[in-house]
Amino acid sequence: CVVCGFVLVEHQQLIAWIFLPVVILATLVVLHEKLLRRIAERTRRIDFCLRGLDRIHGKWAGKGESGDRFLDDQHPYARDLDLFGRASLFELLCTARTRMGEETLAAWLLTPAAQEEVLARQQAIHELREHVEDREQLFLLGTALRVGVRPEKLARWGEKQGIFPERWLRITTVVLAVFWLLGLVVWGLTQNALLVEVFTALNLLWAKRIYRNADEAAEQIEEAAADLKLLAGVLAISERQCFTSAKLTALQQRLRRQGMLPSAAIHRLERIARALESRRNLVLRIPDLLLFWSAQLIFAAEAWQRQYGAEIRGWLNAVGEYEALQSMAAYAWEHAGDSFAEVVAQADGALFHAERMTHPLLPADHAVRNDVMIGADMRLIVLSGPNMAGKSTFIRSVGVNAVLALAGAPVRAKKLCISEVQVAASLCILDSLSGGISRFYAEIHRVKLIADLASGTRPVLFLLDELLSGTNSHDRLAGTEYVVRSLLGHGAMGIVSTHDLALTRIPEKLTEPAVNMHFEDRLENGRMLFDYKLRPGIVQTSNALELMRSIGLGVERSE
Repeated sequence: CVVCGFVLVEHQQLIAWIFLPVVILATLVVLHEKLLRRIAERTRRIDFCLRGLDRIHGKWAGKGESGDRFLDDQHPYARDLDLFGRASLFELLCTARTRMGEETLAAWLLTPAAQEEVLARQQAIHELREHVEDREQLFLLGTALRVGVRPEKLARWGEKQGIFPERWLRITTVVLAVFWLLGLVVWGLTQNALLVEVFTALNLLWAKRIYRNADEAAEQIEEAAADLKLLAGVLAISERQCFTSAKLTALQQRLRRQGMLPSAAIHRLERIARALESRRNLVLRIPDLLLFWSAQLIFAAEAWQRQYGAEIRGWLNAVGEYEALQSMAAYAWEHAGDSFAEVVAQADGALFHAERMTHPLLPADHAVRNDVMIGADMRLIVLSGPNMAGKSTFIRSVGVNAVLALAGAPVRAKKLCISEVQVAASLCILDSLSGGISRFYAEIHRVKLIADLASGTRPVLFLLDELLSGTNSHDRLAGTEYVVRSLLGHGAMGIVSTHDLALTRIPEKLTEPAVNMHFEDRLENGRMLFDYKLRPGIVQTSNALELMRSIGLGVERSE
């Protein structure tokens, strides 16, 4: 360094060359940052493709959004049909990057739509199915599965009045800041500091008044505006396409506003909120008391609020619907063998007719497909069969495919025709030690819920697995027969599964059309084998003792 110093002193014309490595280093830093961003983007693109492949090959469980917060134990089928939680239907379907998308998808799964709405969603999903690049861009917007946009807080902020609505207050703040700057100029030109001193005193007094409410306003803006960059990105993707389906066209119409697209408006608010965060910098706090730059940002945000606030909720709802449709479109793209259900109006009678149906959460190459027909010609199926033969899975297949069909999503069946029904299930009833509720008491509460639904205007598709198993065989038969008669009397249809063969006498006691069907097993070389095929009639085999022996329990064979 000393030698270089002497050389530069003796040869001053070489000093300019010292900036060359600085320029080279700065250039390399910029290029390095660009390279890192490009690597990160390509890594996320690879992750997008890998997640899609995982869903196709059945390796998706535990890698997506579980939707646990949407689980309601009082819902007529959410827990019973594994709608939410690890390895749930929601986790399989959901690719949304915002909370609005997650909430809309969950709402569609929890609430069956009318025939017209189902058809509109199906048409939109069919159009979006090929838009893989848009789904990739949506995935790139956020790097975490749990996304940050808080729709309700943002919507409420947009709908309420700002803290500084008075125009005179905003004008006074601007005038004081301008005159303080003018005082600095006069001081510099004339060496007279009187003007700047006067306005320093005035501005400090004004700051004491205005900043009593400014911090509250700033916090409200920052809280409502969390992660708006993600929201602006989703809006931009939905705005740039030219759609033809009625639902997508209507969504775009809701997003259009004369003068500025919602994505640009949201991006502007995001820039204001980001700039407002610097108000916490202690170095800038003192000049802020004289120039009111943070107050100016609050005024700008509240001006935005007056101009666009009333439209935020509509934008958020549109974003939620768009992302829910894209989630279902991704599923349709990745599961090309699935079909869209035909939904018929209530006037045509309650029905559920499926060809080659199976459960969508099962690996497609291992799932066994069955046909099922429930409707005017067959109101009730009593399903019997041995343990592990597939009764519960079959009932869940009916329920889950009904939920998918009435949400507008593809179903795991070659063909499905379904009416506008309300699914209701009693498949996963648990007792509660903390609440002091037995399984039987919890189960009859669920039966009461199903009965109340059956009294409504929408026909019920009921799914009952091992109903009233917490009581003796006599009461179980009498209770199940009463429940079934009551439900059928209100126009419901459904399936009852049982291990108790006494319940298979129910169809012959009913005036409504009902049938016994079963799954069976067979014993080969000491192993229990199941084919999971649905067959007519009552099961003739029982495997409980054989299963006990297969795990080493020494149960004696009866003679």
